Amino acid sequence: MRWTWCGGGGVAMMLALGAAFPARAEPPGAAPAKAVATTDDAPYDPIGRRDPFRPPRASAMTRTGDERSPLERYELGQLRLVAVIYDTHQPRAVVEDDEGLGYIVTVGTHMGPNGGQVQTIERGRLLVREDSVDYYGEHHPADVALELKTNERSRTGERGGR
Repeated sequence: MRWTWCGGGGVAMMLALGAAFPARAEPPGAAPAKAVATTDDAPYDPIGRRDPFRPPRASAMTRTGDERSPLERYELGQLRLVAVIYDTHQPRAVVEDDEGLGYIVTVGTHMGPNGGQVQTIERGRLLVREDSVDYYGEHHPADVALELKTNERSRTGERGGR
């Protein structure tokens, strides 16, 4: 065998090695392996599993089987506190959504998509406690306050017009 070196050294080397080491011979009666799919695998069932494409907070707080109320479909930032009745044995408040629809809430009413629940209704204020889930899956309660927006004129007692 004669070796020659030329500019395409890699090609010459491959040709030389191929001639020096012949291909392996297959044993008699051997057939190439074929890929076979197993039939005993159960189909994937997503029930009870978290959707990997949604944040943990969104999927962990959904109540299974229950129909959500309109207040649970809105984020708390989309709701506006417009009235409070606080000097009774059962205080109530009225919140409006973006479309101007009003909802009467009491202590214990569920609000927001993150499992929020009304904790207290005070003068000019509504406190909602949400259960937030961090990146590691740990639950932390978070309090969100909805404040009653009032005009400065109504606070000082001024009437409209100058």
